[in-house]
Amino acid sequence: MIFVTAFLFVKEGKEQVFESYENLVLPLLSDFEGTLIYRVRADKEVSYSVDGEIPYEIHLISFSSIKMFDAFITDEKRMSFQDLQKESIKSTFIVKEEKL
Repeated sequence: MIFVTAFLFVKEGKEQVFESYENLVLPLLSDFEGTLIYRVRADKEVSYSVDGEIPYEIHLISFSSIKMFDAFITDEKRMSFQDLQKESIKSTFIVKEEKL
């Protein structure tokens, strides 16, 4: 099993587009043995970042294997929503981890 933590930075004013994108993409996780464990929105009033930029959302997702994660990332259906992703997401920082 692997875990993926995604730090998602959304373009200002594009939060609704981001919501639309997530509503299409997150349900696909189960097709690839993925589970959204946490979906957290940072409270900018109490958050800290060394460079001052706080992610809009942080996801912790598990996959049964790296193979399933790779299949999710390259999935044609997920990729068909790329226009919404590009319109709404400024940047993404992903950390892949293994359970100890």
